[in-house]
Amino acid sequence: MPSKSAKFLSSPPAILAAGFLFLITLGTCLLKLPVATIDSVSWLQAAFTATSAVTVTGLSVVDTANFTRLGQVVIAMLIQLGGLGFMTFAVFAFISLQRRLNIVGQKIAREAFAETSFGNITTTAKSVITIALSVELIGFIALSIAFLQDMPPSEALYAGFFYTVSAFNNAGFALTSDNLTPYIDNKSINFIITSLIIVGGLGFIVIKDIIDHRSWRKVSVNTKVVVGTTLVLNLVAFVLFWLLERTNPNTLGHLSFSNQLTAAWFQAITPRTAGFNTIPIEQLTDASTLLTMFLMFIGGGSLSTASGIKIGTFVILILTTWAFLRQRDHVIIFKRRIPDRLVRKSLALISITMMLIFLSVFVLSIVEADHPLDDVLFEVVSALSTVGLTRGLTSKLSQTGEIVIMFMMFAGRVGPLTLAYLIAMPKSSRVHYPETNVLVG
Repeated sequence: MPSKSAKFLSSPPAILAAGFLFLITLGTCLLKLPVATIDSVSWLQAAFTATSAVTVTGLSVVDTANFTRLGQVVIAMLIQLGGLGFMTFAVFAFISLQRRLNIVGQKIAREAFAETSFGNITTTAKSVITIALSVELIGFIALSIAFLQDMPPSEALYAGFFYTVSAFNNAGFALTSDNLTPYIDNKSINFIITSLIIVGGLGFIVIKDIIDHRSWRKVSVNTKVVVGTTLVLNLVAFVLFWLLERTNPNTLGHLSFSNQLTAAWFQAITPRTAGFNTIPIEQLTDASTLLTMFLMFIGGGSLSTASGIKIGTFVILILTTWAFLRQRDHVIIFKRRIPDRLVRKSLALISITMMLIFLSVFVLSIVEADHPLDDVLFEVVSALSTVGLTRGLTSKLSQTGEIVIMFMMFAGRVGPLTLAYLIAMPKSSRVHYPETNVLVG
């Protein structure tokens, strides 16, 4: 009979995590090659960049401009593989070779695609690839045309390619050290980038559901939750950012009214979880900084290129609180009851996320004692939510600090998969214990 450790190592989350580790290791070796960089980088710097790319975060201790065209293409490919999930490409490769997944492969793919039916895995894998490539093709064409205003055709095509991959996969990697600040008043680029971020953050299941049904009444409850919440969060954040920053001379205060609205819209979208910026993040007011961390913490939809606790988790927590205050026995949404296991899963996920944030901030507050606590907290939330926004701390981290942030980026990308598997494998027991009371609140 296999041991518990053997069972865990052969479990879907362990294999998925190993897949991401393999991509990170491969990326590290490629980025360490002399032909990949202009000025040589250390192994830790290469590993940090590879981890950030595979986890589609965008934090970097080395300026992306320091990588050669080959190195930047490697980063883009790591972003693509990490954003869509290596399991997607593995399943698609099996399908292309007209082979059938065995039971273990089906279990792993089911976890990766959040599917309950083995029969849906193939369809889902094909849909993910088709949707991603279709959206990226449209984004590539649109961005290339937009960049033609400022650069020659070959450079515009390359910028269109890199920023399309980075934006759709919610990565936030930019080709220059000033990110997208030169384009703060370019409405075309702002609109295209934010559109790619939103579509990538909705989730492939949601997009497929919308394409299949094309009717608000026919789409699933999950689609209604993700789309509705995304719309509300984006609009509320847009208005709040404009109100909070319109008089700040370091962010929006020096812009015209039209450009203020453009920059506020971009800043409202990018924390969900892209990491681009057109205004200096470290110059935001305290209120805007808190709002940004809140948006990073929530993230995007499940089975998307975004991370965070996810929109579904956030909505379930809000509805659970409301049901408790109303003294209702069940959590209801759109006249449907949410299963208790999903409520427990949401509570477990947010508890683990909060503990990870606390532990990381605690460690970094020791090893990075010279930096303000708010910068440390912002960096940790950004890393765990795989956003990539920074208040300037990333480039100043010690080696220990870099390792902590690398772990947080990795945990933010694969942690929910592990949690989902542990919760999806309940262990029944015939032993029943008497109830007891513990004071709460």
